[in-house]
Amino acid sequence: MPLKFFHISSRDSAPMEAELNSFISRHRIVTIERRFVEQGMDSFWALCVDFLHGEPGTGATHGAPGRSERKVDYKEVLKPEEFEVFSKLRDLRKQIADKEAVPVYAVFTNEQLAAMVQTQADSKTKLKAIDGVGEARCEKYGEAFLALLRTLSA
Repeated sequence: MPLKFFHISSRDSAPMEAELNSFISRHRIVTIERRFVEQGMDSFWALCVDFLHGEPGTGATHGAPGRSERKVDYKEVLKPEEFEVFSKLRDLRKQIADKEAVPVYAVFTNEQLAAMVQTQADSKTKLKAIDGVGEARCEKYGEAFLALLRTLSA
């Protein structure tokens, strides 16, 4: 996935904030890593944006082969007991995303959460086998989701 880097000064942030917001509105963002670099009057935010090609809402697959933009109603797709687990995974995802100030899909997508439930993922190996869950996401978020899945299956 391509990366885009931003440097936002703490003194005059408006122009770069506008550029960042414009970029985000035109792309499908996967993750945003941010660090504040303290250098007195020259302090700044350094951001690395991981994104997919294409524009949101255009129906483009954004680099994800075979992925459509139509909404999936997971209440219809999953069995009632699976949907209950899926809902708890979504709650955990929301907590993590809020804490890290990233979009929820930057943690895991709904499709990935549903796959965790359907495959009864119980190891990092099984998580990595899910489409789009790579080593980085698995290492960063995997254990929290596996712990919840273990608790719910007990």
